[in-house]
Formats: sequence, C-alpha cells, structure tokens
Amino acid sequence: MKAAKMLIDKEFRVGIIDNRIYGSFIEHLGRAVYNGIYEPSHPLADEDGFRRDVMEMVKELKVPIIRYPGGNFVSGYNWEDGIGPLELRPQKLDLAWRTLETNEIGINEFAKWSQKVDTEIMMAVNLGTRGIAEACNILEYCNHPKGTYYSDLRIKHGYKDPYKIKTWCLGNEMDGPWQIGHKTSAEYGRLAAETGKAMKLIDPSIELVSCGSSNTAMPTFPEWEAVTLEHTYDVADYISLHQYYGNKDNNTSNFLALSLDMDNFIKTVISTCDYIKAKKRSKKTINLSFDEWNVWFHSNESDENTMKNNPWQKAPALLEDTYTFEDALLVGCMLITFIKHADRVKMACLAQLVNVIAPIMTENNGGVWKQTIFYPYLHASLYGRGIALNLVVSSPKYDTKDFTDVPYLESTAVYNEEKGEVTIFAVNRDLEEDLLLECDFRSFENYSLIEHLVLECNDLKAYNTLNHQPVSPKRNGQSKVDNGRLEAVLHKASWNVIRLGNKKN
Repeated sequence: MKAAKMLIDKEFRVGIIDNRIYGSFIEHLGRAVYNGIYEPSHPLADEDGFRRDVMEMVKELKVPIIRYPGGNFVSGYNWEDGIGPLELRPQKLDLAWRTLETNEIGINEFAKWSQKVDTEIMMAVNLGTRGIAEACNILEYCNHPKGTYYSDLRIKHGYKDPYKIKTWCLGNEMDGPWQIGHKTSAEYGRLAAETGKAMKLIDPSIELVSCGSSNTAMPTFPEWEAVTLEHTYDVADYISLHQYYGNKDNNTSNFLALSLDMDNFIKTVISTCDYIKAKKRSKKTINLSFDEWNVWFHSNESDENTMKNNPWQKAPALLEDTYTFEDALLVGCMLITFIKHADRVKMACLAQLVNVIAPIMTENNGGVWKQTIFYPYLHASLYGRGIALNLVVSSPKYDTKDFTDVPYLESTAVYNEEKGEVTIFAVNRDLEEDLLLECDFRSFENYSLIEHLVLECNDLKAYNTLNHQPVSPKRNGQSKVDNGRLEAVLHKASWNVIRLGNKKN
C-alpha cells in the first residue's frame, strides 16, 4: 500500500474561511426556478408555491449565499418585469437560453424564498443590454428604506422592509461572445466602474463583484482581468472566476487532476490582481469570488438540440447533468482547492442548486433526490467552517495526459476553534489502490477521533436516482488515533472526512 504523510499544526494558518465559499446559484434557466424551487401545483407546495421538500434539502446544505438571477439570463433581463401584480407581468423571450420567461418569480418572491431557506442573496445586475440607471434603480428598490420612487414602489408591492442585499455582481461573463451585450475589456471596465461608483453612492455598505474571465480557455485570459481591473479596482471588492470541467474523453485519472488547473487559475488571478494593486500603489486588496463552478458536460448534446430545435418552452429540461461517483470526487477536490485559498477566495457558488447542473434533482409533481455531488458539498459546508490550515503533505504522485506530478492525496484541514474540532478533507485519486495516511497533529492536545466519513463506490460511473441511491456516505472509515498521531486508510477513489475533537469539549 502506498503511504502519504501529513503534518497539521494549529499555528500554520492560511486564513479564516468566509462561509460564503459554500454558496450556490439559481438562474432563470431550465427547471431551476419553475418546477424546481417553485411549483405551486405540487402537493408539497407551501402557501407561496415553493416546494417544501426542496427547501428542506437546501436547508440541510446550510447554503450561506445564492447568486441570482443569472448567469447568461441576466444580460437580457428587465428586472421590472418580475415585480408588481402577477397578472400584469409580461411573458418574454429569454434570448440566453431560448426559453419563455413568465416572470412569475422576481426579486420579491426570490427574497421570500431565500428567507425561508436562511440564505443571503448575491444579486446580479444587467450590464449587457442595460446599464447604470437600471442597476441603480434595482438597488434602490431592494435596499433603500422608504421615501423614494423605487423604495416606495417596493412597499406598494407589499414588501415594507428593505432587503439589505450586500453583494452585487456587475454583470455576467461579459468577455464571452455568447453573452448578450458582449463587450471588450475596455468597454466593460468603463461601464462597470461607473455603475459601481453610482451604486455605492446609493448604498456605500454594498460589496461589488467585477466580471473576470469566463474560464481559463478564453483567449483574453488573463489580459481581461488586468485591463478591467485598471478601471474597476477602486470600486470593486472582488473579481469573479468561472470554471466547469468534464470527463469528455473518459480519462478518469486526468479528470480527477483538473482541480490542479483550478488551483493555477486562482493563483494567476491573484497575481494579476496584485499586479494592478502594485501598479496603482493601492493599499486595497481585491479578493476572489469563484461564483460559478462545477462539473458540466453530460447534457451538452441534449441542451443544444432543445435550444436549437424546440425553443421558447417554459422551463424545459436544460443542463440536467446526471452526476456520477467520479464527478463527486472532482467536486470534492475543487472544494479542497477553495479551502486552500481561503485567504483570497472569499465567495464561491456551486452552479447550480436545483435541477440545473445541480446537487438536488426533482420530478415535476413528484419526488426529490440527492445527486452524488450533494455529499462533498454538504460535508464541506457543515464541517469546513473555521480556520483553513496550511498542511505539510508528502504524497506519492502520478502523471496524466495533461498533468505531471499529480498527488494521489488531495487534502486540506479546517480548525474550528469554537467547537474544538479539526476536520481533514481528503480524496484518494488512486483508482487501483488504497492509500495509507499517517498524520501528525500533536499541536492539538487531547484530540481524539469523532468519525471518519467515506464516500466510495466500486463503479465510478454510478449515479443516484429517485428510487436508487448507490452513492451515499458511510461512517465506516478505517482510522485510529494514538498520542496525537492519526493513521487512516483512504480507500481507492474515495472522498474522506476525518473529524477530530477535543476530549475536554
């Protein structure tokens, strides 16, 4: 059996984890909103038409923030279409996904749902077909207490208290030629800077996210970041990153190494931000919002056919990837990567939350179930809050088609000082053999093993359905602790959560 070594010391710290790195995303796309979170004809719908079974599953994840309403959708969205009496709301063509938007759900309804599931909103404004005035108007509608046209309009619509939405995205993927209102870096930078400046005059307490590159393959990356930040650096608080991965050539060893690409993406954006900081002689540090990330490739062919040949449907099945066990392993590696960069990655949004490339799936008028990727996301959200620790790790490595020196052990650890707990998250990328983990954590006195959760499956392509859940975690991990030393067997191709706690607590 191969062996890996790990040293955990409470003084070796990356930084405090912002809980918002466990955020998610709901876009007006496919069945995310309609027949996802909202299905008034469903037997489990509440008085507002929201599915109670879906809400319970979202609450189980403890999602701290949700990005809304897009995504590509927002670049053609008129937010005013989604407020006021339902019978007066227009049905519109959504050009982003070539579907029919009924506007039954708008900002007020989504804010009500968000309160029910105990999450904050990350609101995106349309900088594709619209601009400064519309962004200011929706901010006034959402956040201003009363006494102005838009704040009083909100009150007239039945929502007295302002929403106090803190985080606002200045558009979406404006570097992408597919984006409605696509702009050059200079065009976007100027518009975003002026929009952000005006928005902060209305509410100086808000935080703003400037659009970064849509993915690492964009020909303008990382020049886009450098040029746009020249304009937005003083007004923005974060820059966004988006990245999706897929195992299109069915090379699992290479697929599981893709989190190394994500790590490099983060490092490159950090260095670009810091270059502009130095160039501007600024004392301000721009942090990162990785507000779209996931595995996404299973549904591509079906999605293209629907949008091309059957457009203008209400809530068609789009981007409904069925996630395999190996997808869950990569999602775990990606979550570990965020924790490793907790000093600069302050927000992240798993895209998306319900039905659309999502951990939660529903049947129209039927049941709800957890996809394979639900579990690493759940574990990270529950146990990954506190201080990210900087581990000293020695692991055997392998090479793949696209990567060299890939560690079989992908791992991180989180110290929750308040609870007196340390949680180790670990993926064994080895598809053939178990891995022995020897861990020295003697700086944590009187700590013992709480549990060792394992997500594993003999079939890498196994997936969950409503009636069959072959991929779910077990509390059967092989770990033992003796005098500040942990010895654990990480089964081949497995996600592991090893929780240690102070005996005195």
